Amino acid sequence: MKRFNILLVYVCLSVLAWTGEPTDYYLNADNKAGNMLRAALTAIIENHTDVGYGGLYDVYVTADNLDGKVWDMYSTCIFNHKTDKCGGSIPSICACYNREHSIPQSWFGSKTPMKSDAFHIYPTDGKVNAHRENFPYGECSGGAKLDDKERGRLGVSTFAGYNGTVFEPDDEYKGDFARTYFYMAIRYSGISFNQDKQNYGKVCFTYDASATPKTDLTAYSMSLFLKWHRNDPVSAKETTRNDAVYTYQHNRNPFIDHPELAEYIWGNKKGEVWTVAASGTDMPNADDCTVYPIPAKDCIMVNIAGYSSEFDYEIHNLSAMSVASGSASSGNPIDVSVLTEGFYLLLIKTNNCLIVKKIAIVK
Repeated sequence: MKRFNILLVYVCLSVLAWTGEPTDYYLNADNKAGNMLRAALTAIIENHTDVGYGGLYDVYVTADNLDGKVWDMYSTCIFNHKTDKCGGSIPSICACYNREHSIPQSWFGSKTPMKSDAFHIYPTDGKVNAHRENFPYGECSGGAKLDDKERGRLGVSTFAGYNGTVFEPDDEYKGDFARTYFYMAIRYSGISFNQDKQNYGKVCFTYDASATPKTDLTAYSMSLFLKWHRNDPVSAKETTRNDAVYTYQHNRNPFIDHPELAEYIWGNKKGEVWTVAASGTDMPNADDCTVYPIPAKDCIMVNIAGYSSEFDYEIHNLSAMSVASGSASSGNPIDVSVLTEGFYLLLIKTNNCLIVKKIAIVK
């Protein structure tokens, strides 16, 4: 009985360790469609706490942390959060990191609070940041890299709707940037992102002071980012970052919490009524989840009925120590070959739900 109580407390603590959206956070957007849905989302996430330009580095320590180092989406370089910030000139890639505005400052005139909104400003290699300049995101054939440490490339757009120079991120982060732009279009629905002299902002955003909403994605960026959003689902990195930024700014990115919102605003469900309850239909429970084979030797498979998105997992031993973690999807193998023989707990996170399954490993 004592052992059961310890295990029960441990499982409860594991649930609490994965934070998520507060209860009823999106309630005021419930049962709305079209411009009313957009306006409701704007009202929910606007008026956030501005951490200030210098405060971004404090946010990055928890929001962009990979094994204690900076999680850089523009390079494979290793940076220390405290000691490797760029100061003066940047001699080469991997020299230092700085703050990359995924929506360049020139597009909005470097005004606040956009200048320091952590949801679109990421810690990246300083040299790659400069290489990107203020070109829009896109897809290109070939493209130029500074060297093999750069994530992304600069080249001529091959995506329909624009034929100028673009910066193409690596595939694993395209969805991250797409959901960033979705957030910015909703959060700053009355701000013009068309203020740069080169007119790069107009490639991605429209602005009409007499329209509702005043700000929106262009046909080009809408198609591009919906493609990226669908091909690169929300990852554990994004959910962790969403929670971390929330603790500082006190607002969230709706398109990380509820990825389907992009379809209701720009995609194949545009104009339909969105409900919080309906968005939860893709949240399974333990009865929906099957883990096999049990016992297992080299790999396990997780099958979650009716759930097609990527999920995050952790494997803990019965002493409550994490021994493996990662991301997977239903029906794809999870490597457990490094585990020793014995019993373990498999913790599966799907959206805001936590499923715990006991597994056995044999050798």
